[in-house]
Amino acid sequence: MKILLLGKNGQLGWELQRSLAPLGELVALDRHGAAPGQILCGDLADLEGLAQTVRQLRPDLIVNAAAHTAVDKAESEPELAHTLNALAPEVLAREAQACGAWLVHYSTDYVFDGLGSQPWTEADQPAPLNVYGQTKLEGELRIQAACPNHLILRASWVYAARGGNFAKTMLRLAQERERLSVVADQWGAPTGAELLADVTAHAIRQALRQPEVAGIYHLAAGGATSWHGYASHVIARAREIKPELALKASHIDPVPSSAFHAAAKRPQNSRLDTAKLQATFGLSLPPWQQGVDRMLAEIL
Repeated sequence: MKILLLGKNGQLGWELQRSLAPLGELVALDRHGAAPGQILCGDLADLEGLAQTVRQLRPDLIVNAAAHTAVDKAESEPELAHTLNALAPEVLAREAQACGAWLVHYSTDYVFDGLGSQPWTEADQPAPLNVYGQTKLEGELRIQAACPNHLILRASWVYAARGGNFAKTMLRLAQERERLSVVADQWGAPTGAELLADVTAHAIRQALRQPEVAGIYHLAAGGATSWHGYASHVIARAREIKPELALKASHIDPVPSSAFHAAAKRPQNSRLDTAKLQATFGLSLPPWQQGVDRMLAEIL
């Protein structure tokens, strides 16, 4: 099987290079393209280049881990966000359908408005609050219209040991300040890129045998917390793992979202119900603390 992976150097793409490698021949691209001498395009902004790349490679599977993910920045560059999050996925879906390939694509909890406190199911009506969520939802719809053989995986609060993340930011600030203020009215499940990548590989194997499992699935670690709860856990565990770490922060104050004047409005309820994914693919998703603790042990 030939696999085309886009976004290879992102947090998720890096882990997918590992998890997809045993499934077949893997061609992994980022926005800078391929190695010198190869005319392959991994830049989602180059729609024709993407199409030509799929036609040239004729993969059996396309995994798109690339996107415009700068939520606040998307408010000031909606056209670019629309190209990367809506038009490019449609191109990939159309070309996948033309060559008989499956398409795996990642979406987000931000397709919902965040009202209430119940976990969102795949049957709930999306109502995004910001440009990022709107363009990601449009990407989902365009894929569904163009390519029946798709898996769209909606994830929340993604992190990895590689690159920047919320936990690393909290640890840095905790070394600089005695008091931190962290949002306490947004709830979700911190979900590791490792978990996303491993579940993706498992789901792909089953989808290739059972095409009827195609569709949208929610994929997040078990349980839920607020950003304040997440920060508190990170700092407490860091003190246990590495007592010599000079953490000044003695207070972590819970504050409302309104305390930070972000360009994009965030959903307050980002809980995702993963029952459909667990039942369909025979999986049990671990609690969010397990992945976070593993990441902390790796970076500290």
